[in-house]
Amino acid sequence: MENQTTDPKKRLSAARLVAIAAIAGLFAGAAGVYVIETRSGKATVAETADAGRCEAAKDKVAAITPFLKGQVAAMAPVSEPRPLAGLTFKNKDGKDLTLADFDGKTVLLNLWATWCVPCREEMPALNALQQSAGSDKFEVVAVNIDIGDDEKPKAFLDETKVHDLGYYRDSSMGVFNALKKEGLAFGLPVTLLMDDKGCLISAMNGPAVWDSEDAKALVKAAMGGS
Repeated sequence: MENQTTDPKKRLSAARLVAIAAIAGLFAGAAGVYVIETRSGKATVAETADAGRCEAAKDKVAAITPFLKGQVAAMAPVSEPRPLAGLTFKNKDGKDLTLADFDGKTVLLNLWATWCVPCREEMPALNALQQSAGSDKFEVVAVNIDIGDDEKPKAFLDETKVHDLGYYRDSSMGVFNALKKEGLAFGLPVTLLMDDKGCLISAMNGPAVWDSEDAKALVKAAMGGS
């Protein structure tokens, strides 16, 4: 069921996201904004993790597939779940983190930048999803990849009153480049759904209406219906 909000401003925002996603899809299979310039970073994707670690995640992929519809129809299930624990970014205190630091949580990992219009459009919806569904079992991990200091991303989050998301940054763009090498990132925004063992189960390029009922149902299914 699609989000049934009666707030005209929210309806407009959702409509704009859908329009942006549709236009972007004509050019890049739903990629929102191409990243033309990338820099090498120290982030790499772990390729030698325990081979059986994500075997059970195949059942999770099957469980979420019926929920990849409506406002989150652009999310695609992966054929082979795999860990991405080698992706490195920083928290608000400048400490290095990887997805391994979120073990035990289902994670919606989103890469965004202040110069990416679709990213700016969907950030309030990601914030709303975190506000409604965030817990010790689920987190929206939105990683900003602006090059430079924190001034622009922090100013944007303050402007849009996005205060429920944790503040995560990778000014080297290493996370984006690592995902690009994995065939998971073509532009921005990029969104990955990871299960509670850090295994990739679904991915997309382009925006979605993350505060919709479709998105909430997908998150619930990824958490095992809890």
